[in-house]
Amino acid sequence: MANINNSTGKTRRAEVAGGGFAGLTAAIALRQCGWDVQLHEKGSELRAFGAGIYLWYNGLRVLEGVGALEDVLAGSHTPPVYETWLHNKSVSRETFNGLPWRIMTRAHLHDALVKRAKEVGVEIRTGSEAVAADPDGRLTLQSGEVLEADLIVGADGVGSKVRDSVGFEQDRWVSTDGIIRLIVPRMKKELGHGEWDNTIDMWNFWPRVQRILYSPCNENELYLGLMAPAADPRGSRVPLDLEVWVEMFPFLEPCLIEAAKLETARYDKYATTKLDAWSKGKVALVGDAANAMCPALAQGAGCAMVNAFSLSQDLERGSSVEDSLAAWEKRVRPITDRCQALSGEYAANRSLSKGNMFTPAALESASYDPLRGVFSWPQ
Repeated sequence: MANINNSTGKTRRAEVAGGGFAGLTAAIALRQCGWDVQLHEKGSELRAFGAGIYLWYNGLRVLEGVGALEDVLAGSHTPPVYETWLHNKSVSRETFNGLPWRIMTRAHLHDALVKRAKEVGVEIRTGSEAVAADPDGRLTLQSGEVLEADLIVGADGVGSKVRDSVGFEQDRWVSTDGIIRLIVPRMKKELGHGEWDNTIDMWNFWPRVQRILYSPCNENELYLGLMAPAADPRGSRVPLDLEVWVEMFPFLEPCLIEAAKLETARYDKYATTKLDAWSKGKVALVGDAANAMCPALAQGAGCAMVNAFSLSQDLERGSSVEDSLAAWEKRVRPITDRCQALSGEYAANRSLSKGNMFTPAALESASYDPLRGVFSWPQ
């Protein structure tokens, strides 16, 4: 069913800047509500950047809502246990009271969303970079083309040109630590005996601070997150300094040898972005453009997708785009704000090293059901 603009009698149109998880989710959800949607990706093709990703109940419910869940479940993995090690000794084994969660490669999730976007009829333009927007509903492209729409969605990442052109006020701060994210073969036979289907969060503070988040994505692929302070020249070196990582985690040597071969690896410092508002006029921001967060609670993508999906819900209920965007932010932002703050606190204090840190407060955003607009876990 078409979504009609009452002032013009035409189907309402949205221009979405950015082809990542948030942009694709917003585009699919709006299209399913009857909007004409055009998505702009500055790259020459739609592809995922990064390595692996965790999705919790909230993100999985979004995938159900946009019709991509079945494709994502095939080829992803739920570990039996989230285990935490400190100095190579287990300190906790968490199962989150049955809260659904899943690990996958970023490419796997992205491919499923791209497939669904094409199925529902989202217009996709690659090589199309948004460089500015204005609250009256215009999007300017790098080519000079200016597009008018009922809604502009800025999903163009931490360096968002949509956000910066409109003049949102922002606070941004960077953490002491950073991470190298890689996908390598599982190497289960080479690793030998052990519970290698589990997530294992391995922390060491001596003789240097290093952490590996060992995260199986499926039978063949392993997501490794290797954390070290930015001030450590060997721990933060890319390509990987094999010797310094094997010294601390000798039992992972087969996987680390594979990781050290990856010339495209990069080290990213943890960062947080907080804005004065998520919308102005007919412009809405989602994902890292609005609320980049530290990865301590593995909720960056989940919150981004929830907020992008929720946008379509409030636009269905509101009398105008501007009123709908205000209602949307008022309804969903507090959940993200609390998650972002706690995630930043955990990262700054390296709190996850203690084990058993996925408290009810830490799992608040993960337990949110965006389809029903309620917190519905544990059941």
